[in-house]
Amino acid sequence: MSEPASISSGIAERYATAVFEIAQENKSLAKLESGLDDLSAALADSADLRDLINSPLVSRDDQGKAIASIADKMGLQPVLKNVLSLMAEKRRLFVLPQLIVQLRAKIAEDKGEVTADVVTAKALTKTQSEKLAKALADRVGKTVKINATVDDALIGGLVVKVGSKMIDTSIRSKLASLQNAMKEVG
Repeated sequence: MSEPASISSGIAERYATAVFEIAQENKSLAKLESGLDDLSAALADSADLRDLINSPLVSRDDQGKAIASIADKMGLQPVLKNVLSLMAEKRRLFVLPQLIVQLRAKIAEDKGEVTADVVTAKALTKTQSEKLAKALADRVGKTVKINATVDDALIGGLVVKVGSKMIDTSIRSKLASLQNAMKEVG
């Protein structure tokens, strides 16, 4: 990991720990998780919001006012509103994506869940997703939440990542290994 990335991750970890512990004490982890989903969707959908949190040209005051207004309109929990304001004041809003990831991980760990990143050639149906989640849950011994994405380049099959383990049954990877085997022969 590069030094700036590890610094960002460390900053996000400290904020995430504080927010998680406060939300846990207030028994409001479900509301926090809902707010994180909304905030993550807003970051994904809005280039202006991404520019706001990353731009060094936006002043602390302007960042603070903008993020407070966004938090109010989204109806975020007070603890999340407060940490966003503090992050704006300290010029740390750039770690917001890492904060969301860290908080989701802490909430999932608290609930005994693990997230599986699944990449498929075609979108999974609800039934396929449920069967895959059940099969993975039996294997890892925890409740599995599926984070599915589609990549046409896989041709067929799927790639599953759970923690540090990866299962690649895609046709693309099978063709690549066949191509390597053919190179070794000739």
